[in-house]
Formats: sequence, C-alpha cells, structure tokens
Amino acid sequence: MILDTAMPDWKPQRFATRLIPNALAALPDDPYPVALEPVLSADSFAAARAEIAGWPGYAPTMLHDLAGLAAAIGVGAVWYKDEGDRFGLGSFKALGGAYAVYRWLAERIAEKTGQRPTSADLLAGKHRDIAKGFTVATATDGNHGRSVAWGASLFGCRCIVYIHATVSEGRKAAIEQYGAEVRRIDGDYDDSVHLCAEEAAKNGWQVISDTSYDGYNEIPKLVMQGYGVMVDEALDTLARRGTGAPTHLFIQAGVGGLPAAVIARLWQRLEEARPYVVIVEPDVADCVYQTALAGKLAKASGNLDTLMAGLAAGEVSPLAWAVMKPGAHAFMTLPDTAAVHAMRALAAGVGGDRPVVGGEAGVGGLAGLLASTADPVLREALDLRADSRILIFGSEGDTDPVLYEKLVGRSGAAVRAAVQADNRASTEAGFRKSKSPGALLEDDSNDDARAER
Repeated sequence: MILDTAMPDWKPQRFATRLIPNALAALPDDPYPVALEPVLSADSFAAARAEIAGWPGYAPTMLHDLAGLAAAIGVGAVWYKDEGDRFGLGSFKALGGAYAVYRWLAERIAEKTGQRPTSADLLAGKHRDIAKGFTVATATDGNHGRSVAWGASLFGCRCIVYIHATVSEGRKAAIEQYGAEVRRIDGDYDDSVHLCAEEAAKNGWQVISDTSYDGYNEIPKLVMQGYGVMVDEALDTLARRGTGAPTHLFIQAGVGGLPAAVIARLWQRLEEARPYVVIVEPDVADCVYQTALAGKLAKASGNLDTLMAGLAAGEVSPLAWAVMKPGAHAFMTLPDTAAVHAMRALAAGVGGDRPVVGGEAGVGGLAGLLASTADPVLREALDLRADSRILIFGSEGDTDPVLYEKLVGRSGAAVRAAVQADNRASTEAGFRKSKSPGALLEDDSNDDARAER
C-alpha cells in the first residue's frame, strides 16, 4: 500500500467497505440475557473497577467531544474515549491483562495462605516470595502483552510473551521494559497463541489471554471485565455533562474481547436505551464478519496482513461471540487506508477540535463511522442522522511511534506538543482576561477535562 505522508486539510472520503446486518440481534427492548451473566455480570464489572481504581497512576481517560468532526460528517455528536494515556501503557489493554494477572495470582496465593490478597497487598510487596514462583505467559500483537508484562511486574511474578513475525521491534521493546522475556516466532498471531498454549501446558505456566478456546474461559472473562472500566467512565462523563446517551457505537474488533465487554456493559447500564452497535474490522482480518455471515464460528477470509496489527486476528473468541451475537447490530470491514484517514482526522483537529493521537489499531471504530457517513447508502442503512450521537473507543495511542509518524506525517509527540502549546496560550489569554476590568468569574467549561485527568 502506498500512502501520502503529507498532512493535507482533512476532508471526508469514501472507501471500499462491506456491511451486513446481524440477523441474530436481540430486539431493542430485550433485557441483558441471563445466559450471559456467568460471562460478564454487573457485579464482575464493579469488582474489576474497584480494584483497578486503586492502582498507582489510575485516572479516568479523556472523553473528547469532537464537535468539529461531527459537524463535518453531518451527525449530532462524536464522543471519542481516548485510551492512549491509560496507565502510561498507551492502550485500553492495560485494564484487562493486568487485572487478569492480579486475579489469577491472588487465587494461587490464597491456596497457599488461606486468604486472598487485594491488589493493594501485592503492590505493597506482600507475598512476593510466593508470587515470584509463578509464571504467566501470553501471545500478543503488542498491547495485550505489554499489559500482562506490566501486571506481572506490579504483582511480582515472572512473565513470558510470544510475538509473531510482523510485530515491530518498537512493540517488542515496549514489552521488554517491564522485565518480560519476549519470544518471537515465525507465523501469524494465531500461531503464536497456539504455541504459547502448548509451551505453557508443558512448563506449568498460566496463559493470560483475551481469546477463549475449549477448556479455557475464566481468564478471558477477567480480561473483558477489566475493559468495562472505560465504559463506566464514559457513561459517567456523559451523565455529568447531560448530553444524553449515545445512539450509535462503532467499535473495532480483533478476537472480539473489546466489543463484547463494551456491548455487555452498555446493555447493562442503558438497557433499552442502548446504542446501535456496528463492529468494524480490517478487510483482511474479518473473522467476526465471516462468523456473522456464516451464523457460526468461522475464520477470517484474508491473510491478516494489516496495518491495524492489533486487530489481525484469524479466529473469534467464542466467549466474545456469545455476547456479540445478540448484542451487535451490524458488521463492517474496511481497508487500511480508512484507518489512516481516521488517524489523520484526529491529528488534524477537524473544525477546531483538539488534536488527538490515535493509533492504527485504535481508530477502527472511527474509521467505520467516517466511511459510513461518506457513503449515502451506508448512512441510510445505519440510520445516521443529523441528531445521531456516536460513541467511539479509541483503544490505543501511538504505541508504535515510528509507524505512527510514517502514517500520519508527523509524530505523536509533535501532535501532543501542539496541543500543549495551545493550552498554554489559552491559559495565558484567560489570565490576561481575568486581570482586565470587568472580568467575569472563571469559566468552568473545562471542568470535565480537569476531572478526567
């Protein structure tokens, strides 16, 4: 694929997409299915949030109101939940893998001591002599492995991470900085998943994966429960702002853990007011789309060679599909160029929006929205109107800084520096205004941003 790396003025653009409705979707007023309670319950989400909120560095991530972009594409609102700052790891994965490490390790320690420690206990160094005797392992495209490695370093156990042939050296180094042993293999993501499972079984390690398979379900449940934190944060922010609930959710899928967690939590909290859900995938890594098309678990039809490396999954997680099957309303695929277009829209700050750094695998949902609003047929099929309010989860920042700069035309650091410079200028202008005769009381329009930092 040849990309223009300049940063021209952003404008809507059409892309080759595929879209199918979900014939298995629940009715709009159907309650959250009882059958899904053992997978993702309200109580399990609450337990995850209670633990994670006590971790060092925890703070809700920003929910950007992209009013300029919304006006440019003809919808009422676009809300972008920016996970690029999550715990300094660069993605939402920090919530899931690390939480699963904690929960599994706490159970093992409880078996030896008779009492399950809290994450605060382990963070304080309690039971380190026991924890260091355990090993967790995972396969990753980058972000999940980084989260598991970080969790292992926080809570005191050993970690081994498997990466496949196309994972960048930058992503490998980001994992290694947390003390994990990284093993690169030939083949794709699914090959690394299978090898990790084989070697973990042989060596007595615990696999920490967001992908379920036969006989392996409990850990992926914990991973998805951790993801629910960002949904609660987003809904709490919207409630505080008084903007109403989202009418649509466009969300990217790899193996499906992210959309499943978001769908479940939105369904539980919003009930019949839950949004219309569109699952978005790369056109060469379309395992969820193919599963929906077949009405049963199916593999991706492409070669998985996508810029959106975090979404390069060939097989759906069965647990995630159990939630998406009744909870999603449509399934879409799009090319890599659509993701780059979305990355540039965020970096450009369309219509005066604050520029945002969104990574290639993190902007899939936004790319789906932009492609849909640029195509009259898709716009009508998805009922995207002038008053529609769309929620997007930007699941990663520039986790591969070199690739980000190549795709966007400037670095993530440069985008952030421009925002900081603008913030300083605004602060100075506000200070001068406050010193002027007849100045009004301080404007509170940035209260949400301050609260979320």
